[in-house]
Amino acid sequence: MTRVGKNPWEEPMRQALVEAKAARDRGEVPVGAVVLDSSGTLLAAAHNRTLANRDPAGHAEMLALREAAIKVGNHRLTDCVLVVTLEPCLMCLGALIQARIAGLVFGARDPKAGVVLSRININDLDWLNHRFWVIEGVLAEESSKLLSSFFAERRR
Repeated sequence: MTRVGKNPWEEPMRQALVEAKAARDRGEVPVGAVVLDSSGTLLAAAHNRTLANRDPAGHAEMLALREAAIKVGNHRLTDCVLVVTLEPCLMCLGALIQARIAGLVFGARDPKAGVVLSRININDLDWLNHRFWVIEGVLAEESSKLLSSFFAERRR
């Protein structure tokens, strides 16, 4: 039963947070992502694995997009939505554009490296060959606390 007024993106974001916590537990920066198809079915779930994979492109978004593309059998994910705990970086934005993603939902803004709204606002980039809708702030506080506690612990 769906409650009236409940944000429909909370449940997928909770799945992304489970992934982010898995990253944290492995010593990776706690970012998690899921890809949903147009019916809301989970296609892929991933968390940061840059250290484990020895891969600078091992961001949660990149890994989730790759898994979803394999599952649908196409590098274009035109009817899909990426839900991620942190605003994507420039590399991940490029992958979202290349995948022709339909939409992006993210939790916390990244004031240092976020290029969807924070450092660069994609709506201002009229030269992009693909645009997608964006929803920000879903479970942002939980996403932000997970990141800040991870980095506070590392500084000790």
